[in-house]
Amino acid sequence: MKPKKTYHNPTEATLDRIGGKWKTAILCLLAEQGVLRNGEMMRMLSPITQKMLTQQLKELEADGLILRTVFKEVPAKVVYELTESGWSLKTVLDPLCEWGKRFVKATKPE
Repeated sequence: MKPKKTYHNPTEATLDRIGGKWKTAILCLLAEQGVLRNGEMMRMLSPITQKMLTQQLKELEADGLILRTVFKEVPAKVVYELTESGWSLKTVLDPLCEWGKRFVKATKPE
C-alpha cells in the first residue's frame, strides 16, 4: 500500500490525480461519451499506446475517478465509466475540453 502523500496546496492534489497528457483526455472523453470500451478509447485517443492507456486507466481507477466493469462473457467485455467522484470533476473538465477544442480549431491550417 502506498504511503499517504502530503499536499502543500489543493492544486497539487488535483494535478496529482488528473495531471498529464492522457488522464485529462481520458476523463474528458468519458465525460462526453459515457461508458466506453478499451478499443473505443484507443481509437479516439490516437496516438496513445495500449501500454499507456492501460497504465492511465489503472491509475484513474486506483484514485477512484473511473470504474472498470468486467462482464463475464466470452470474449470478456470490459467497460470504463466515471465514478461519482469522477463526475464531480465535470465542472472543471468541461472548460478545459472546450478550450482545447477551440485551440485546435484556431491553430489548424486551412
